[in-house]
Amino acid sequence: MSKVMRKGELVETLGELPKVGDAAPDFTLVKTDLSEISLADLKGSKTILNIFPSIDTPTCARSVREFNKRATENKNVKVLCVSADLPFASSRFCATEGIDNVIVASSFRSDFGKDYEVTFTSGLLKGLLSRAVVIIDENGKVIYTEQVSDTSHEPDYEKALAIL
Repeated sequence: MSKVMRKGELVETLGELPKVGDAAPDFTLVKTDLSEISLADLKGSKTILNIFPSIDTPTCARSVREFNKRATENKNVKVLCVSADLPFASSRFCATEGIDNVIVASSFRSDFGKDYEVTFTSGLLKGLLSRAVVIIDENGKVIYTEQVSDTSHEPDYEKALAIL
């Protein structure tokens, strides 16, 4: 299991992110319009998985805004922002914020947190997803991972985007 900090408290996740070079675990998530998106739908594009606990927290919201701003900088790259939030909350946030360069998706009826081993298993956020970034190449291989060590911190955007 991976251990990260949340407001000074050590919390645990199910395990470790997929390793660079591994095939990315398959997933099916629910978009804001309640349609589904899977890893197969993204084949042929590099995909950034911006994983976080909840769109309704300041740090998570900033990460979605930042990836939305930077998503158009690289061709053939899709950004998938993933949380356990219901699609209705994500839709409301995207409409209010003008988020339209990323795909926001919910893990609420999937095994995404288990398959990527990012589900918190302890602490107040138990059951939600930890803050992490996974980048997958056009063929479904993992080419970058970052398990953010403290949920109050944003991911390292520069390092992640340099991989692209």
